[in-house]
Amino acid sequence: MSETAPKIRVRGLRKAFGAKKVLDGVDLDIMTGTSTVVIGGSGTGKSVLLKCILGLMEPDDGTIEIDGRDLLRLPPGEQRAVRAQIGMLFQNGALFDSLPVWENVAFGLLAQRRASRVEARVRAEEVLGQVGLAPTVGDLWPAELSGGMQKRVGLARAIAAQPEILFFDEPTTGLDPIMGAVIDGLIVDCVKRLGSTSMAITHDMASARRIADRVAMLHGGRIIWSGPPDALMDSGNPYVDQFTHGRREGPIQMELRR
Repeated sequence: MSETAPKIRVRGLRKAFGAKKVLDGVDLDIMTGTSTVVIGGSGTGKSVLLKCILGLMEPDDGTIEIDGRDLLRLPPGEQRAVRAQIGMLFQNGALFDSLPVWENVAFGLLAQRRASRVEARVRAEEVLGQVGLAPTVGDLWPAELSGGMQKRVGLARAIAAQPEILFFDEPTTGLDPIMGAVIDGLIVDCVKRLGSTSMAITHDMASARRIADRVAMLHGGRIIWSGPPDALMDSGNPYVDQFTHGRREGPIQMELRR
């Protein structure tokens, strides 16, 4: 693969639910070692895009390439091998209530990589430390954690296997502004430490500016703008400007009224 080729390359991605077209020809490049944030309103298809790349949802058409290999045309076993490179921080943590924190963190290592429980416990404590949690937190249950701690544990689980790619689904949802900034800082630190390529979806503009090398806006089933985070609040695109400034009036509202 050429050094200039994207780590993730999406072309013409389409997904509909009945008559509703959610993705209608999405094109997106995510370069190796960079962080891309996809923004857009509720119901615009951000999560659907993420799920299609993760293999949790099958698109109707298009290509999804990772390292130049089209996942949608690979045998199932090879698809799983490629997607094993991906770590995921889910929106609400998605921790297993029946497992202590350390087993949540080490779940992928135990289930897929067949690490011993001793090795997995050591790794879990190591990555808990990387997200600012003491080793003793590993013995707690998810229900004993605050929202911010649950996010940290979710992030620790995402990085435990040292993935080449990291996905973040609304990483600051449900957090106060200070804790949101803390989580964003941890995300940036973890991505840099691993040298990973990352993609996040969010509607939090402060978060997008903190973690992104590049921002793309999804609207009408397509990427309608992309640029550096510094241009996010003054993009010159009326759709992006309305969304980022939270204006009631503008082209997005006009479309909703039709």
